[in-house]
Amino acid sequence: METLYYLVQNTLPVAIPLLLVALGGMFSERSGVINISLEGIMLFGAFSGCLFVYIIEGTSLSAQMILILAMLVAAIAGLIYSFLLSFAAINMRADQTITGTAMNMLVPAAILLFSKMNFNSDGITTNTYFYIREVPVLSEIPVIGKLFFQNTYITVYIGLFLLVVSTVIFYSTKFGLRLRSCGEHPHAADSVGINVYFMRYSGVSLSGILGGIGGFFYSVGVMDGNTNGHTGVAGFGFLALAVMIFGQWKPIKIFFAALFFAFLRTLAYSIALIPFLDALNINQTFYKILPYMATMIVLAFTSGKSRAPKAEGIPYDKSQR
Repeated sequence: METLYYLVQNTLPVAIPLLLVALGGMFSERSGVINISLEGIMLFGAFSGCLFVYIIEGTSLSAQMILILAMLVAAIAGLIYSFLLSFAAINMRADQTITGTAMNMLVPAAILLFSKMNFNSDGITTNTYFYIREVPVLSEIPVIGKLFFQNTYITVYIGLFLLVVSTVIFYSTKFGLRLRSCGEHPHAADSVGINVYFMRYSGVSLSGILGGIGGFFYSVGVMDGNTNGHTGVAGFGFLALAVMIFGQWKPIKIFFAALFFAFLRTLAYSIALIPFLDALNINQTFYKILPYMATMIVLAFTSGKSRAPKAEGIPYDKSQR
């Protein structure tokens, strides 16, 4: 039972960054813009959030208040950086895949340079930790209390809240319907008065916000408050793309896909706690590559059945209507 508690409590903080970044990719691609730059947006959000924590730590603010403020900083950073993709893809009609790849290459180099110049290090290490031992009252609930309300991070609850908000926006609002229509039939959407350019900017902007938050939550829940300009975010941005595709660009399916990949990653670092796996005496490196192997295997078997938005990656041109 203790092993189950450990796996659940360590899977959720890893799943939340994947979930948020994949949801961000979903909003962008459902609007019709391919967002390959999720890795770069994640890293920029993580670095900005950690830099903010580094600057204000030691003040009278509580750790959880610092986390909320840093989350907002990371969201703004992700939003600003996503404007590069918006401008290139929507206004300039540039190749979206190449633009995203360039953005992914720019951020690690810029952060590494900044960190070397200002901290003589590859990144930022903060001394503020956001781990919470228990949630009052809720932690006393039998079984569930110990699973979900003890020894975890507030990022888990924020992430689940953002999942609910994203689902409501996506399926139950005019905005969500218009966003989806722009990714499927932008000319038809334009014919009924929907501003396709605005909706695509909105989709990419939401992607930047969620990607920035996801990056900061990665540094909190996975890296324990550290972000490194050299190692980046361990390919989580690309893994989030796989989660988004595996989840068929749908919020709830994306959530379960994120849990699946996060569980595999947590398992890789928990072999000693699982007797029958430990007895196999397999090198731990094998388990560490499991999430990425699973990504390739899952995509190989599901990509044929995947149905991406029809207008995804196609620059919109009114004159072609």
